[in-house]
Amino acid sequence: MSTQKVALVTGGGRGIGRAIALELARTGHDVAVGWVQGEATASAVAEEIRALGRRAATVQGDVAVPADCAAVVAATVAELGRLDVLVANAGLLARNPFLETTVADFDRQMNANARGSFFAAQAAAKQMIAQGGGGRIIFITSQAAEKVLPGVSGYCISKAAQRMAMMTAATELAPHGITVNAVAPGTTETDINRDVLAIPEKRAAMVAPILLGRPGTPEDICGAVAFLASAAAAWMTGTTIQVNGGSLIG
Repeated sequence: MSTQKVALVTGGGRGIGRAIALELARTGHDVAVGWVQGEATASAVAEEIRALGRRAATVQGDVAVPADCAAVVAATVAELGRLDVLVANAGLLARNPFLETTVADFDRQMNANARGSFFAAQAAAKQMIAQGGGGRIIFITSQAAEKVLPGVSGYCISKAAQRMAMMTAATELAPHGITVNAVAPGTTETDINRDVLAIPEKRAAMVAPILLGRPGTPEDICGAVAFLASAAAAWMTGTTIQVNGGSLIG
């Protein structure tokens, strides 16, 4: 799956984003690592990418701010020359029951997860159209876009909206040769889930629906993203790949 392409991974400094950035580097991409907090971790990922023989850059911006979405795309192009692949990975989760979810909690998740992905994809698509040659946009959604997870209603709603943003982008960008797909992780060992998974009874409840009997790791997720960025996925658009150990049917 070797390429000579440039990828931008938002939220690329840790967790699933870090694994994706490194896997894209291994499969031939130069990579811009997007970050909003944690410059040191983003810089460390960039160094790992360079050690793999690829070019790397770090680009700062908050995807919840539409102007920042355009800015990180522009910074990627300034540093690495073009943009061929966007992985809209940055997002957040607030653990609040339905009756206790505040307007602020709801808006923060919608802005980061749904609106952020939408405007990051829009900015990336404008660059891809301007430079020609098509491109790939990959949204990191969640099993929560398809399945109600108690205690995180705002997150579920934002991820469902993010999935629809992916499908609408796929529809309108197809004439430009830009494919738009999603990867939807299930319960994964990341910073978002680590504290909850450390509580034995909560871990047991979260693992129970997973047919393969364990949470995922970031490395379980990144292969699907690399596939969607590769030539092998050239005739795929508007599709969500579920990577969840079987939890949607468990």
